[in-house]
This record gives sequence, C-alpha cells and structure tokens, in this order.
Amino acid sequence: MPKPHFLIINGPNLNLLGRRQPEIYGDRTFESFYEDLKAHFHKVIIAYYQSNHEGDIIDQLQHYGFRRDGFLLDGIILNAAAYTHTSIAIGDTLAAISTPVVEVHISDVYNREDYRKVNYLKAHVDHQIVGKGLAGYAEAIEWLLGYHMYDIS
Repeated sequence: MPKPHFLIINGPNLNLLGRRQPEIYGDRTFESFYEDLKAHFHKVIIAYYQSNHEGDIIDQLQHYGFRRDGFLLDGIILNAAAYTHTSIAIGDTLAAISTPVVEVHISDVYNREDYRKVNYLKAHVDHQIVGKGLAGYAEAIEWLLGYHMYDIS
C-alpha cells in the first residue's frame, strides 16, 4: 500500500510564526515544526505550501483537490489564517473539491476578536481543529489517517 499523502496549506502571515505575536502563536517557526512533524509521521508523505496571496491558496486547492492522472491527495490541512474570516472564494473552492480537508487554527479564533468568529470555510471542511497550537496540525494528520482507516504502525 502506498504511503498516505497530505498537503499542509498555510495562509497569510503564518510565515512569521516564531516572530509574530508569540504570546498567541508561540515562538517556534513553522519550518522547524514541519521538520519534526515529518520525522514523527515518517510513514506519511507531508508536503507544505505557504502563501500570503488568496489566489495562490485557491490555485493550490484546485490543483490538489481533484483526482488527476490517477493521483489524489489523501487530505489537505488548511490554515487559511485571516482569509478564514473574509474569503468567500476559498469557501467556494472548498465546496467544489473532493479531497478531504481539515481546517486548523493555532489560536482559538472563537475566543478572540468578534470578527474572527466569522468563518466562511467551516461549512465546507470535513473537520476543524481550533486553539491547540501547532499540535493541531499533528491532530489533523491523525484525523485524516483515521478518516481513511490507515494503519501506519
């Protein structure tokens, strides 16, 4: 059986993790965390993409959200960051694709500013993990493995 294959897509300002508001987002860079995540899930292929541009995120979702040439990702882990609260376009893209998507937020967006409680994505994702820090990404991988009933032990 081939290895499960997941893609993490991070949105705007997540390239600043470790420097941006460490009291909310922690003091670790995503790149450092990503290396540990890949080592922990060594029986899984985990790709990573980050963009500050809404259209780039939509392009990635469209590219990997459909079967093509027999290839379909086993899942997408999406932290659209601020676009969660503003992007009807990303929500529409999620509604159109067939790859399972887990939405992740490092902070508890529902216990922050009122505008962060608006979420244009949650109706179109398969699962949501909020407020668990970077550990939410590992939880998303575990959820996707369970969704597909993969045994990677």
